[in-house]
Amino acid sequence: MTFTSPFAKSTSKPGHGSIVVEVLAPDAPVLKTVSYQYPLKLIAPEPLPPPDYVSLADTPRLVHTVYLLTYGGGIVAGDSIDLDVHLDKKTRLLLLTQGSTKIFKTEDAQIVSHQRMNVHLKDGAALVYLPDPVQPFAQTAFSQSQIYHLDGHGSLCVCDWVTSGRSARGENWDIFEYKSRNEVWDTESTGRKRLLLRDNLILDKHGQTDMHLSSRMDGFSVLARSSCGDQRSHHWQNSSWTSLRLFHALVVATGATPCSLSCLARSIGVLSGWTEKGRKVWFGALQMCETSCW
Repeated sequence: MTFTSPFAKSTSKPGHGSIVVEVLAPDAPVLKTVSYQYPLKLIAPEPLPPPDYVSLADTPRLVHTVYLLTYGGGIVAGDSIDLDVHLDKKTRLLLLTQGSTKIFKTEDAQIVSHQRMNVHLKDGAALVYLPDPVQPFAQTAFSQSQIYHLDGHGSLCVCDWVTSGRSARGENWDIFEYKSRNEVWDTESTGRKRLLLRDNLILDKHGQTDMHLSSRMDGFSVLARSSCGDQRSHHWQNSSWTSLRLFHALVVATGATPCSLSCLARSIGVLSGWTEKGRKVWFGALQMCETSCW
């Protein structure tokens, strides 16, 4: 005897997730979609109004926050995570994590774990992506990509950083491979895509030499890149920090939470090229980040 389910067959795939923020009439931004499949998990607390919110036609009423998590506290060898994010016009989204993204050991260097994120921002939308650092354990292979598509005058403030592993266990860049790629694309009026920024990091065990990775890192235990920009002013900045002293100061001051990254974003100095209105929006979003963290 066979049983036929009355429900439609699921089209969900393991590790796939979707976040869609839209504006409902007349001007209410809502999380239309928050879906995920194991091993990905998404948590969306109640949205909050920006600090000192004033009801204006071009001011967002709410800032949404979504936390990115994984079941088991990390990414297992062979896992694949794919996240799609879509932001409607004049919406605001904070993407955070609740702890470092741990990458667990693989028995074979050819078994690579993947994490991909595709973000689409419509005119006037803004995204702040401030995760805790990726923490690859010894003998891991991991590759991730963050691709941002700007369909109009969108704004971004994103950070991508990785640590040397579990220093308390003596790990010091004892990985097989770590790759991270960030791209920002603009859509012109003709529909043609234009690359604004590409930042590609590749760390492997021996590279093009016989030197171990830890010997090539010059004693640094943290590597971070941050990209901030406002398409309206065509001002983009990509910065890299490899100073252990700088990150040690940040960790001591803030406990290495996403809140510390909001302070880090302020220190980049690219806001001088933004409009006064845009600067207030970003400071408001960063303050919301600090509020949600504490």
